[in-house]
Amino acid sequence: MLLQRSAVAAARRVAPRAVARRTFASSIVRRDAPKQGQTAGEGRSLLEGYKNLDQIKTTEDLLPPGAKPGTVPTDIEQATGLERLEILGKMQGIDIFDMRPLDSSRVGTLEDPIVVNSAGPDQYVGCTGCPADSHEVKWITLSRDEPLARCMECGSAYKMHYIGPEEDPHAHGHSTAERPKNMSDFIKPEYLYH
Repeated sequence: MLLQRSAVAAARRVAPRAVARRTFASSIVRRDAPKQGQTAGEGRSLLEGYKNLDQIKTTEDLLPPGAKPGTVPTDIEQATGLERLEILGKMQGIDIFDMRPLDSSRVGTLEDPIVVNSAGPDQYVGCTGCPADSHEVKWITLSRDEPLARCMECGSAYKMHYIGPEEDPHAHGHSTAERPKNMSDFIKPEYLYH
C-alpha cells in the first residue's frame, strides 16, 4: 500500500512532458433554411415534397425521402415515426405533444382536478406544488384503471383524460400484469374517491 502511494506521489511530481499539439479544424456546410412563407429557392415552397399533418394517414406516410447522394441528411430528411411527426408539426406551427407545463396556479381538488391528457395507458405527472416549486417534484402515476390521484406532499388532485385509441394495437392478447399492492389497498371503501 505504501509503495502504491509513493509511486502515485512520484508520478505527480514529475514535470509533464511536452504533448504533441493538435489543432482543431473542421469544415462546416451550412444550409440556411428559409423561414416559413419564404421559398427554398428556384420557386420551391418550404414544405414542398413534405406532407402536411392532414395528409398523414398511416405510418408509411412518416417515412422520409432520405438525403441526396453525397450529402449529409438533415433531420427532416432522415427522421421517422413520431420524431418526423413532431418536426412536420413544428414546421406548420403546431405543438404535436402539447409540451406546455401543467397548471400550477391552483391546487386541484377531487371535484375539480387538474386534467392531464394522455395518449397511452399510463401517464406520469410531476407535481411541484402550488405555487410552482413549493416542494420537491413528487411523481404520480395515473392510469386508465386509476385515472385520479393526489400528490402526497400538497394534496393536489390530478386526473388523466385518455385521448388515445380505444384498443391498444400492441396488446396482441397478452395478459397484463397485476398491479402491486400498496397502502391504498387497505383503506376503507367509504374513504376512497371515485
